[in-house]
Amino acid sequence: MSLATDNAVAKNVLALAQDIVALDSRYFVSNLPVAERIEKELQGWEIERLDYRDQNGVAKRALVAIRPTNGRPMSAGLALCGHMDTVPATGWTTDPYDARFSDGVIYGLGSVDMKGPVAAAVIAAKSVPAGIPISLMLTTDEDGGNKLGAIAIFERSALLRKHPPKAIQIVEPTRMIPVRGHRASINFTGIAHGEQAHSSTGKGRNANLALIPFLSELRSIHDWLRTDTTTHDRAYDPAFSDFNITIDNHGTGRNVTVGKATVTVKYRYSRGQDPEPVIDRLEAAARKCGVELHVHRDGVPFESSPNAPLVKIAEAITGKRAETVPYGTDASVLAPMAPTLILGPGDPDFAHKPTEQVRLQDLVALVPLTSRMAVAVDADPTSTGNGKDTES
Repeated sequence: MSLATDNAVAKNVLALAQDIVALDSRYFVSNLPVAERIEKELQGWEIERLDYRDQNGVAKRALVAIRPTNGRPMSAGLALCGHMDTVPATGWTTDPYDARFSDGVIYGLGSVDMKGPVAAAVIAAKSVPAGIPISLMLTTDEDGGNKLGAIAIFERSALLRKHPPKAIQIVEPTRMIPVRGHRASINFTGIAHGEQAHSSTGKGRNANLALIPFLSELRSIHDWLRTDTTTHDRAYDPAFSDFNITIDNHGTGRNVTVGKATVTVKYRYSRGQDPEPVIDRLEAAARKCGVELHVHRDGVPFESSPNAPLVKIAEAITGKRAETVPYGTDASVLAPMAPTLILGPGDPDFAHKPTEQVRLQDLVALVPLTSRMAVAVDADPTSTGNGKDTES
C-alpha cells in the first residue's frame, strides 16, 4: 500500500475500533449496537442477521456478510471470523469504554479481545482486491463460554449453506502467528442451597457451608491435573489443563446467611487429553457433597495437521511456524465448516486485563495480510471448503 492508502486504512480501522470499543457488549448484555455499527461499514454486501435470545432472554445477533464478486458467481471464499462480545469489566479503575487512543495504542475493554481485530477484519475484508471472494462471520457469546453466536451461524446460516466458505481465518489476537490447534472447554456449575435469613437470628442455613467440602474436592482435582503427567499434553504450553474455579454468593450481604452459593469451573483439554476421568471425578464429588452439578461442553478441541494446505499458506505468508495454544476460540464450533486456522493482530497477553490495549499498527497489518490470504486461498485448489484438513 502507498503511504496515503496506508494512512487512510489506519484512520478507518481506528474509527471503527474506537466506535465499537465504546459500546458495551459484555457477554451478558446485548451486542445489537455493535452489530448495527458494523453493518454500516458493509454497504453493498449481502448480509444475513442471525438473531436469537440467550439463556437469560437477552437479544443477541450474529452476522454473516459476503461481498459480491464482480463477474464471478458469489462465493464466501476466505471467511474472516471474530466475536463482538467481551468479558466483564473486572478490575478496571478507568472507564473501560473510553476507547482512548494515545501514542499509537487503543485502550479499552475488548480493544484486543477482540473488537480491535474485528474492526481490522472488516476494513481488511473491504480492502481485498476486487473479484476475490471474501466474507465475514461475526459471532457473540464467545467470551460467555457457550459460543451461541457461532452455533447460530453453524446451524442456521442459509447464506453459508448456499455459499460455503473455502477457508476460515479466526482473527483472535495471535501476534500474527498462525495457530493450528487449541483446547476446548467443559464448563461445570455446582450449586449449593441454603436458607436466607438475617444472620443474627440463627434461623438461616448458609449454603457456603455445604459448598466447602465440594471446594476441597475441586482442589484435589486441580492439584491432580497439575502434578500427574499422564494427564498432560506436551504439544501445548502449559502441558497441564486449565481448571479455573470461581465462586458466587449472588450479592449476599455480610449480615445475611447465604441462600445460594455457586461455584463454576472452566476445564480446558486438547485432542490429546481425555476429559472423561475429569467429568467422572466432578460428578462423584458433587454426589458425595450433595451439590447440584450442571455440565456444559463448549464445542470440541480444534486441531489441524501441521501439513494442512491452509496452515502452509499461512506459514508462507507470515514467515512464522504454526503453533498450538492453550485457550479456545469459535473454531471449536466452526471448524467442521471448512479448513480453519487462527491468525490475528494484537498481543493476547493484554486480553482480560484492566489495562487491555492494542497497537493500531498491529491492527492495520491485518489488511495487507488478509488480501494475500484471500488471494492464496482463492488460487489454491487444495484448500476446499470440505474441512478435510481439519482434525477436530
